This record gives sequence, structure tokens and C-alpha cells, in this order.
Amino acid sequence: MCQLLGMNCNIPTDILFSFEGFHRRGGLTDHHADGWGIAFFEQKGCRVFLDDKPSVESPVAELVRRYPIKSENVIAHIRKATQGKVNLANTHPFMREMWGQYWIFAHNGNLEDFQPETGEYYRPVGTTDSERAFCHLMERLRAKWSQPPELETLFKEVAALAAEIGSKGVFNFMLSNGEVLFAHCSTHLHYIIRRAPFNTAHLVDNDVSVDFATVTTPRDQVAMIATQPLTDNEHWTALSPGELILFRDGAPLLTHKTD
Repeated sequence: MCQLLGMNCNIPTDILFSFEGFHRRGGLTDHHADGWGIAFFEQKGCRVFLDDKPSVESPVAELVRRYPIKSENVIAHIRKATQGKVNLANTHPFMREMWGQYWIFAHNGNLEDFQPETGEYYRPVGTTDSERAFCHLMERLRAKWSQPPELETLFKEVAALAAEIGSKGVFNFMLSNGEVLFAHCSTHLHYIIRRAPFNTAHLVDNDVSVDFATVTTPRDQVAMIATQPLTDNEHWTALSPGELILFRDGAPLLTHKTD
């Protein structure tokens, strides 16, 4: 299975510490070596970096490690291919436009016998079940509303679509429009909220620590979401199978659990 990483916060923040550990799972501390990608929202814009090389060997990953991009919403993905060849077109995260916003999506899992009808607005470029699921989800939302609905209404619809698509297999995913971040768990997904008083954190995948009290302000609030916890001295909360959480301003805002 792939590895997911997400960040949602109340002020633009860099993800260098978490990415330092996360990128090592792409071929060094784990066997996810079939490509990787990361997307940073900056207001209405979005920077997307993709590479079909293992993240631990990728010059693009090295660039990201040295480039302190600050963002309020970030989604990263390390791929272990289950469907689709190892190539750039099949590398997550995927991006599409809807309602005048960029939407970013990354998936961890495997959807069996999932072949939705070809959409009017959104069609896969690659050959993964993940991109098919993203296009299907976007198609359904755009068909339902020509303008963005109220956030709670949108959340309920995403929860229903997550349950529908998830019935085809494992459907851990993250989805963001740069304002909020949706995180859905089928099997494994964890999160932590960092807020004042800040403490020192130590990475699982590398002997690196950071004292967040020295690099934050008292008003900072950051939600980190990952397939598996990135640090070994903090308490991460595990999402339940079938649970969808919407994060905004660095904290859970809405939750839904499929029975």
C-alpha cells in the first residue's frame, strides 16, 4: 500500500520536518518505491511536484527538502503500485479544477473491479484506480452543483461518495481545495494537532528532532495527517475504518463515521 501525508494549518507553514521523515519511506525505511508527489497550495495557486523515481533517490525530493515552501494545505504521496504502470501519469497527487478552485487528491489502497462510466468533465489521464476514483468523485460533485455548496452539505456528499467508492476496496484518501482538507480512512490513517504549548518531536524514520516552540508562535495550529505516525514521542490519533474528517485552520471541523 502507498503512504499518505497531509498538513492543514491556520497560517502558512513549512512541512520540512515531516517531509524529512516521510520521504525516507520511499525506498529506505519502507518499500514504497514507485514514485512520489507533493502539492502545496498558496492562496488560489498550487505548486505540484511529481517524480516516478523513488522519493529517497529523487532530485525533485531533494529540491523540496531544501525549499521551505509555506502553505496552509499540503498533500503528499509515496506510491507502491497496485494498478497502473510506474510512470509520471500514474503518480499522485492528482489535480483538477472545479468551481474555480484547484482540487488535489491522493489515494492509498486498491479498488477492485472499479470502472465507473466515462465522465463529461473529468477523465483519467493515467491508468490507476486512484485517478478513476478522483475523476468519478469530482464528476459527481460537479453534476450536483454548479457553484460550491455550503461546507456541511459538501461534506455529507463527500462522505456518501467515499462510502460508495470504498465499497469496492481499500479507499484511504486525502482531498483538498486549498481551504479545507478531507481525510478518509479505510484501514490506516492517523493525525495529530500541534498547538501551544509546543514540545519537541522526534522522527520515527530518522534521528532528527525539532523543538516546535522555537519555530512557532503561540497562535499557530497545525494538523498533520499520515498513514502511519511520523514521530515516536507524540500521541497520534488513529482514524476508524469508514471515518471521514474535514480539517480547517489546523483542527478537525466535521466528522462522519460510516456504520
